[in-house]
Amino acid sequence: MLPARALAGDEYARARESYGGVEVYLRSAEAAGMSHSELERELEQRMRELARQLLQAHLDARGDGEASAPVTGADGVTRPGQRLQERELETVFGAVTVRRVGYGAPGVESLHPKDAALNLPEERYSLEVRRRAALEAAKVSFDEVVATLERSTGAHVPKRQAEELVVRAARDFDAFYEQCRASPREGAAGAAIVVLSFDGKGVVMRRQDLREPTRKAAARRTRKLATRLSRGEKRNAKRMATVSAVYTIAPYPRTAEQVVRSLARTEEAPSRPRPEHKRVSASLEKTSQEVIAEGFAEAVHRDPERERTWVVVVDGSKPQLRLIEQEAARLRVRPVIVLDIIHVIEYLWKAGMVFHTEGSGELEAWVRARLLAILEGSSSQVAAGMRRSATRRGVPVAARKAVDTCANYLLAYRRYLRYDDYLARGLPIATGVIEGACRHLVKDRMDLTGARWSLAGAEAVLRLRALRASGDFDEYWRFHEAREYKRNHEARYASGSVPSVKPPQPAAQRRLKLVT
Repeated sequence: MLPARALAGDEYARARESYGGVEVYLRSAEAAGMSHSELERELEQRMRELARQLLQAHLDARGDGEASAPVTGADGVTRPGQRLQERELETVFGAVTVRRVGYGAPGVESLHPKDAALNLPEERYSLEVRRRAALEAAKVSFDEVVATLERSTGAHVPKRQAEELVVRAARDFDAFYEQCRASPREGAAGAAIVVLSFDGKGVVMRRQDLREPTRKAAARRTRKLATRLSRGEKRNAKRMATVSAVYTIAPYPRTAEQVVRSLARTEEAPSRPRPEHKRVSASLEKTSQEVIAEGFAEAVHRDPERERTWVVVVDGSKPQLRLIEQEAARLRVRPVIVLDIIHVIEYLWKAGMVFHTEGSGELEAWVRARLLAILEGSSSQVAAGMRRSATRRGVPVAARKAVDTCANYLLAYRRYLRYDDYLARGLPIATGVIEGACRHLVKDRMDLTGARWSLAGAEAVLRLRALRASGDFDEYWRFHEAREYKRNHEARYASGSVPSVKPPQPAAQRRLKLVT
């Protein structure tokens, strides 16, 4: 039997009664004796229940969702049978019941036009609960997601279900950005330099989700402790996430001396252009080649006529460089490839400690002089000079290893060390943006103590963090809900045409039997 309030035709009666109860409570002596914070908490709970009752009343008042036209499924079968059915929906206000007409025929699944009108998901939890879970999972652990939903909403979501909701929430990430690249984007206008950068960061995974070579190495590993990994044992417990960043920036010409002074912080650096329209992403599922190809596709979208200067800032990884050059050749673009100056400086410090004591002023002066020369375009001369110096001083072969390593590095990458040209043209020469993306997207969230990630869960969290960091989450969510409608509703009807529902009938005229 339907509730008496529905038969009376006044679905909002209970909500009005509850509102009156809230007003009576606020006038009571008990409320008058509360502190402000106590009153806030109590009122929040009461108003959440009132909101749940109002939502339930609205769902009831919308009627049973009888179709205005024959209901035919995507299988071509028309469903003449009608039964009133109900389903539970967990919302941010609490659980509600949705009563709706199901249309069926022998041997086929029932269809519910009212579910389509409300764009209800397949699972118990509303899309708004899913959105809240996604936002929280992008920031904190799943245990905290569950606790936050419990504290701030009326939804009760166990941890396993929260993880599943997050995976579903991220499922349209690739389709969203494909759609963005198919239409004009704000980033297609703006600064004159298009910058791409790529890097990698390891994530500790469950053994079954490691890449095949790593999994085999992990299987051969002998663990020292039963409950945790010891030093060095994480080497075969991680799967590499490839991180990308694409942005535009205005030119910033400067001299080699200015760069050296800014790195030494001997004077306040002048204000410099900020990255614009930055889009970052990270993936464990995709190969490095796929991530790099997507980064270049984003750059093409921002500069389809190849009129701007393209810059790829790299850390010197040879496999990565090879993939970058292959993708550039495939697209027939000629980006300026720049080796990160910070990596060069690290090699210089190690080489300098062959000649001078660590922490000494002489070491700092040595590094500063050679860095200046490299920034002025003399990397080959610097490499030759440090080798001659080691030879003249009679430094033993074993002791001069850092010098030879630095010299080899400068010579091997000299085509990417044309800093005099880069600085004159105002190009970026450091990988700060991509290193920040690695830290923010991956390390800060994925490197939690004791965490062992599944591939699906980790990929979903990385996607959601990328959406938030790129400022695209709200736009993505509208796209995701539209895709959910197509998947869960349009796809089930003939020609994707969902019949509209009739206006609600007076309660006394409802004749369908409720089937539970």
